[in-house]
Amino acid sequence: MATLHTLANPARFLKIARPLTGIFLGIGIVLIAVAVWAGLTQTPPDYLQGETVRILYIHVPAAWLGMGGWSGIAIASLSLIVWRHPLAQVAGRAIAWPGAVFTALCLATGSIWGRPTWGTWWQWDGRLTSMLLLLFVYLGYIALARADADRGGDGRIPALYGLAGTALLPVIRYSVVWWNTLHQGQSIGLTGSSIDKSLLWPLPIALGGFTFLFAAIVLMRMRTLLARAKAEARMRRMARA
Repeated sequence: MATLHTLANPARFLKIARPLTGIFLGIGIVLIAVAVWAGLTQTPPDYLQGETVRILYIHVPAAWLGMGGWSGIAIASLSLIVWRHPLAQVAGRAIAWPGAVFTALCLATGSIWGRPTWGTWWQWDGRLTSMLLLLFVYLGYIALARADADRGGDGRIPALYGLAGTALLPVIRYSVVWWNTLHQGQSIGLTGSSIDKSLLWPLPIALGGFTFLFAAIVLMRMRTLLARAKAEARMRRMARA
């Protein structure tokens, strides 16, 4: 909690965020490059899916960050409603765009994988449909947060929306369990993995790389939003003078 109060000051946050942005970006780029190299050159084709299996090194991190991004929005929303954290509203808005992009990337790579595997670009499958709904929920949050900011709102309405949208996450997570879907079941769990080890080892590297990249983008967006808010406040003071 002390850390939260320390970061509540935008100046202190920016002092920490500036160097972290570059560090996270550098680590992310290196890890993604290693994962791409390993996934394309150091792993064999799958005995069933062939070369198509390599899409998982992008698809899985995209799905992880699409859902993880909304979890971040929910935490920011809770921080705003309960603790009135000054940066919570900025954090939610900063997470929303990259979260939506990675959700769209998850859907796109899933469609590319589905064409040779299922014989179709799209199927109204439980997992696919719930991920599509998550993309629409992201877009709704982006529009609502922008409208709230434009009218000088306190962010509570987008925050309530952010918390409500969290109900979709368990639906996505357990869709392959609750319904008979075309999408394969859980491939990686606490008890093991159904993916062969020769294909699996680059995946944690890709997950780490894209997570660091996501964090760097969020920090960059938070810095941009704070700079914009500062400039707008200065303009208002000049207009009143």
